[in-house]
Amino acid sequence: MTKKALITGITGQDGSYLAELLLDKGYEVHGIVRRSSSFNTDRIDHIYRDPHETDAKLFLHYGDLTDGQNLTNLVLDVKPDEIYNLGAQSHVRVSFDSPAYTVQVVGIGALNVLEAARQLNKTHLTKVYQASSSEMYGDVIETPQTESTPFQPQSPYACAKVYAFHQTVNYRHAYDLFAVNGILFNHESPRRGETFVTRKITRAATRIKLGLQNKLFLGNLDAKRDWGYAKDYVEGMWRMLQHSEPDDFVLATGETQTIRQFLDYSFGRLDLDWSKYVEIDPRYFRPTEVNLLLGDASKAKDLLGWTPQTSCKELAEIMVDHDLELARHEATQASLQDN
Repeated sequence: MTKKALITGITGQDGSYLAELLLDKGYEVHGIVRRSSSFNTDRIDHIYRDPHETDAKLFLHYGDLTDGQNLTNLVLDVKPDEIYNLGAQSHVRVSFDSPAYTVQVVGIGALNVLEAARQLNKTHLTKVYQASSSEMYGDVIETPQTESTPFQPQSPYACAKVYAFHQTVNYRHAYDLFAVNGILFNHESPRRGETFVTRKITRAATRIKLGLQNKLFLGNLDAKRDWGYAKDYVEGMWRMLQHSEPDDFVLATGETQTIRQFLDYSFGRLDLDWSKYVEIDPRYFRPTEVNLLLGDASKAKDLLGWTPQTSCKELAEIMVDHDLELARHEATQASLQDN
């Protein structure tokens, strides 16, 4: 019997890679997208087919994490075997400017997903994956961070994620719901949004290489992060829901690099010296900074058989190679317009 999965945030980086993975595994995949005046499905356009075709396996539904009743109706209608809650306002710096909205989407949104799953679970067994975040560790008190490391969130986003984490554990214990938290450390890809620092770097480096841009403005270059490849991490998400018992797992590479090092990898791929092009802009500093995140994924390795496959240097090169093609296309279009 074909398994069904429901993904919130399917049009995002993780959602698109997860949809590909599940389709490859034979799932029928349903995704929730927010209604807007323009389409934002470019990350999944290559796998989306006319839903009226008899062999279609990907279906999109309009919805919003803040609309609990609509979400429950959708879950009860689709009856998914697995629910992956990846939808969020996921930019940490933006959460300081829009804290109430961030908490509604990230915190209450997760609660709405759990409650919808609880209602479905009365008649149809379902499993829930909650996208937790290494940002929950905040001002860390031990390194590396594990599943038992206390949380000390340092942003509205992180606080909302902590709330969602504990609600997930609560629904697991109180309602016997198969609900897990994936505490994922930073994971990037060519599909990362261009406001996030890694993609901001690789886009700028390639545009500078082709003379389309002169400068790159950044904030704290000394922040250390545990960076992995998003395509590797969605495999871990899936494995968590195939495990015999619901539990919480850290996914991380176990290595840390500063933003300076990511600049080295990215600009070095293009034979450029980043120090000639990067300037510090105080606007990009957070009100409260998280200086070091480093994860220990031993539990995921031992119980799930999951290990990251891509180094930070390899990740940077994958992103630069992709963005170089974008920059070349941009340069060609600019040349045509000039002529």
